[in-house]
Amino acid sequence: MTMNKKTESLELFVSRCRENNLKLTPQRTAIYKELISAIDHPSTDIIHKRVIEKFPHISLDTVNRTVLAFADLGIIKVVEGYGKPKRFDPDIENHHHFHCVKCNRIIDFKNDEYDELNIPSSIFNKYIVFGKKVVLEGICDRCRKKK
Repeated sequence: MTMNKKTESLELFVSRCRENNLKLTPQRTAIYKELISAIDHPSTDIIHKRVIEKFPHISLDTVNRTVLAFADLGIIKVVEGYGKPKRFDPDIENHHHFHCVKCNRIIDFKNDEYDELNIPSSIFNKYIVFGKKVVLEGICDRCRKKK
């Protein structure tokens, strides 16, 4: 994430917290900064391990509740864990993911055609759709080179 993008994300974080009467604590700020600095779509366990260096007494439960609150505020997205714990993405712009089935890495990519996928009428007529995302599964470049 570029420095400008991080600044915009922090401004969004501050404004959404204030709009929703969520205190801007040093712990919440540290958790959010860790998320926007991460490129690996971290789980709450990983976020906790990184944040505990600055806040030794922060609990995993606090990190869990905080990250889920951020998702509710719309400042991060939940990425399914593909059979493992949920992971989180600070990029709230429309994009898709490639999931490596060997190393479990999740890679962001953009694709206009995927953005424009039509919702089948069997879904559109029954449900309310909030968004569309495509997840491709396969073996990433790093794992392919290891063969």
